[in-house]
Amino acid sequence: MSEKKVPICPYTETDGLVYFARSLNKIRLHTAGELREDFQANLGKAIDAFMCDYLRIDYPALRDRTLQGGTDAEVLAWVQETSGRDLSPIDKRVWNHFVTKLGWKDDMTDRFEFRRNEAGLKDNPHVLTIFDVLDYDEGRK
Repeated sequence: MSEKKVPICPYTETDGLVYFARSLNKIRLHTAGELREDFQANLGKAIDAFMCDYLRIDYPALRDRTLQGGTDAEVLAWVQETSGRDLSPIDKRVWNHFVTKLGWKDDMTDRFEFRRNEAGLKDNPHVLTIFDVLDYDEGRK
């Protein structure tokens, strides 16, 4: 078995939508037995759950469709068709601005502070959001 991996960057876009690709990447890595253990307990929870709620799709359905194969863009098209929610450029912009700012002066600030401290990033002035914590903690920054 290969070495366990972290998911791709949360800023990775699928048809202009951030985080979606990361969620699918975690599903695929987990199924292949390659997802690092500390990510497994939160599959379908936290930001994955926020995203599914926003897209109006159940996480188990998203997981099952992802594992059927296809590109991230094809899975996103299926989500839109299944949920009956076509994402406009404004819908994508609202999601992107919401999710990329998580932890910055909102109801996720306590969780952000916990994760930032846990990752040893408390004194890093560049870590302002949960996405920043993920990128630093996972070695991309």
